[in-house]
Amino acid sequence: MPKQKFYVVWRGHKIGVFLSWEECKKQVTGYEGAQYMAFSDRAEAEKAFKKKYSDYKGKNTKKKTLSKAEKAKYGTPILKSLSVDAACSGNPGILEYRGVLTETKKQVFIQGPFKNGTNNIGEFLALVHGISLLKSKKLPTYPIYSDSKIAISWVKKKQCRTNIAFNEDNKELTDLIKRAEKWLRENNYQNPILKWETKAWGEIPADFGRK
Repeated sequence: MPKQKFYVVWRGHKIGVFLSWEECKKQVTGYEGAQYMAFSDRAEAEKAFKKKYSDYKGKNTKKKTLSKAEKAKYGTPILKSLSVDAACSGNPGILEYRGVLTETKKQVFIQGPFKNGTNNIGEFLALVHGISLLKSKKLPTYPIYSDSKIAISWVKKKQCRTNIAFNEDNKELTDLIKRAEKWLRENNYQNPILKWETKAWGEIPADFGRK
């Protein structure tokens, strides 16, 4: 089975991080001076999009494969836990997020689609949704995994620090973010928020698989 690739378009009909070559191709075909590149890691693709095409032109963007010794340093994930993830078609684009049981991949919740969102917003909302759910189920020590360092930092700061423009088109998403931030300010929780180490463990169980 071919591995997922992530396509960054710096110059094209529409710019952003795309999850398939078909979507990327639409943005660069017929666009003079198009700038785009494929990455094997989503986090690296999102990082690259914030930089310049010239920073990556001519460089190898293939994901490094870890040795057994390197993987051993990360240990193994806690299976009795909740994993969350988001999927966004475009940046901004149509957003969804969900949570699953890490051990069985059984879906616990899913939200969306929402217009004009970003992957980081989805990851943030998924974490708050998951923490809130675990609190309501009286599971105060149940761990929750996310593969987004940015979203984890936003949750700890109790604020979704996105630069996206909000308007009537994504009002529903705006309201959700405000509710999530309010919940964080008004509630305490003990659940460990852990980073899912994708390079050692593979894709997070909550991954949407649209790659």
